[in-house]
Amino acid sequence: MNSFFLAMSLAGLTSASDMEHITKRGGSDWYFYEAVNDDLARYTILALGLAAAAYYIWQIAFRFSHHLRRLASFSDDRQRYFVSTSDTFAWIKEHIIYAALFRSRHNQEMQLSSAINMGTLPSRFHAFLVIGVIAMNVTLCCVTTPYGGEESSVAGIVRNRTGTMATVNLIPLIIMSGRNNPLIAMLHVPFDTWNLLHRWLGRIVVLEALAHVFAWAIPKGNEKGWDIVGKAIFGSNFLLTGFVAAVAFTALLLHSPSPVRHAFYETFLHLHIAIAAVCMGFLWVHLNGYAAQTYLLATIILWALERATRLIIIVYRNCGRESTTAFVEAMHGDCMRITLRMARPWTFRPGQHIYLYIPSVGWTTSHPFSVGWSETQDSMSDEKSLPLNSQDLMNAPQKETISLLVRRRTGMTDKLFQRAVNAPDSKITLRAFAEGPYGNIHTMDSYGSVMLFAGGVGITHHVPFVRHLVDGFANGTVAARRVTLVWIIQSPEHLEWIRPWMTSILAMDRRREVLRIMLFITRPRNTKEIQSPSATVQMFPGRPNIDTLVGMEVENQIGAMGVLVCGNGGLSDDVRRVCRRRQAHSNVDFVEESFSW
Repeated sequence: MNSFFLAMSLAGLTSASDMEHITKRGGSDWYFYEAVNDDLARYTILALGLAAAAYYIWQIAFRFSHHLRRLASFSDDRQRYFVSTSDTFAWIKEHIIYAALFRSRHNQEMQLSSAINMGTLPSRFHAFLVIGVIAMNVTLCCVTTPYGGEESSVAGIVRNRTGTMATVNLIPLIIMSGRNNPLIAMLHVPFDTWNLLHRWLGRIVVLEALAHVFAWAIPKGNEKGWDIVGKAIFGSNFLLTGFVAAVAFTALLLHSPSPVRHAFYETFLHLHIAIAAVCMGFLWVHLNGYAAQTYLLATIILWALERATRLIIIVYRNCGRESTTAFVEAMHGDCMRITLRMARPWTFRPGQHIYLYIPSVGWTTSHPFSVGWSETQDSMSDEKSLPLNSQDLMNAPQKETISLLVRRRTGMTDKLFQRAVNAPDSKITLRAFAEGPYGNIHTMDSYGSVMLFAGGVGITHHVPFVRHLVDGFANGTVAARRVTLVWIIQSPEHLEWIRPWMTSILAMDRRREVLRIMLFITRPRNTKEIQSPSATVQMFPGRPNIDTLVGMEVENQIGAMGVLVCGNGGLSDDVRRVCRRRQAHSNVDFVEESFSW
């Protein structure tokens, strides 16, 4: 026991007065609190693991229920049993899961001006998650602390407790930040939610690190003067590395507010990663020889594995006998249609997205884009000569092409659009790298009625669902009997964005029996140009009345109803509000596709 106290003293964990207090008034108590710190760190990991396990069981139950609902639809076209809903679960969805934090605003961004974006408000369910994480950390930092004891003892316990908690929280913090987070696919929780939790847990880590520093510095400064505190920091490698790590953590907090992230996102991202690496390095030296270094080691290993996995995926997916190329077409409405010819074939599913790198535009910059269309082509289709026989056709290698719609914004997308516009015919071909696919946590296969709301380029997320559901209806593999696509665009010229894809869908077997398309043109040049091609493809001027459209579908609802929205924040919030009002009347599930950063 004495050797333990001596080691703490030599390492600078305790002052001479602390050592005298330990020796005279029960050193075993101090050792007890140090052991408790390590136990609480393990309890933190255990609590988060148990929460994930409980949610996994919840998700398994829902997946099984949806699977049974899809199977039951094969023998009952009307699916009457699944139209009604549970009163209790309907209340939970209306007031907790789907509810905005205040009134109806959730995904609509709060902008003080065109240049200052304050981000979005969390939903009520997200707020409960954040409050739970905060409450857990406050409890674990305060429990077993003898606040009635001597000031030096309390400060020492708080110092070590907050330092341990800040270190152990780095493990979930790193997991939540990764694109290859295994919990996304396991728990069916979108990256957007993990990103929100990452930001809040990061703030908690910074506050715990600052509490760790102040719990050491304030008693020392009050006892011996603040000049001695400065000399002690710069005179000890242990204290100096800890101080630099705390400063780096503070820098992470100060450069991460929403206005800074949105105004300089690409600069923010690279700077964020660099400062995080500095934190890890100095913290590793600071914790040398301490139990908490084990948690930091786990964090570094997880971070390195995630980065290595991404690099391996990029190289494997895009490098081979040929490399991935991007064919970029500039289109009306500051939009680009990008067709990627992949080096290796991929298997894409509805709802997935990729991260796109174009080195000639931004070497280290990547952005997420939903996959709007994918198909397999013969690699010999562009050769001058045709295969000579059927064997040649069978042995011909296949090339996967995927297509994206990209709206011109700032940074990479602006540079790419300018290059395409200035090229002959507004078309260019560039070397590219695609990372993914990611996503596909939502499936609409078990819903008898499906409504898809899209705003602008948000249509790219819905087109694969439409193709999949129409094909599934024809083949009898999905529950869908009514599929309604509502697309809101500013001009009829924007229809050219997806014309080749929609032409293929409209030619599919039994499409007229299941699919209805409603196009709303918000800024038509002339109302005469708004003409509906058929009864199943209709065009309307102005904006849609979301409440009326959803109400019409509910009146004719077949089975459970799934409503999926991808568009601007205002559209998403409107659809969310309307779906919440319908919870008490029928089984309506709301799914929002969004990406916050």
